[in-house]
Amino acid sequence: MSENDTNDQLPDRLSIDPNSPYYNAEVLQREVGIRFKGVEKTNVEEYCVSEGWVRVTAGNAKDRHGNPLTLKVHGPVEPYFREKPKA
Repeated sequence: MSENDTNDQLPDRLSIDPNSPYYNAEVLQREVGIRFKGVEKTNVEEYCVSEGWVRVTAGNAKDRHGNPLTLKVHGPVEPYFREKPKA
């Protein structure tokens, strides 16, 4: 099995918060895109494919610790790696 075979597999659950146990810097270095209910989303903080939900930011609102407020929304989740433009 080549190195690219394992790197092209996205985890079932991924978060962009470094304090989360689902944070994976190696995966996030590549551009990860999320389709939720067939629509491209750019404000996803965390997703879980098997449970069918995404956590999205709620505008500019912050919690008492200064972190963005998020909403958990249920539906079909399709994570993918965005293609890098070939130079």
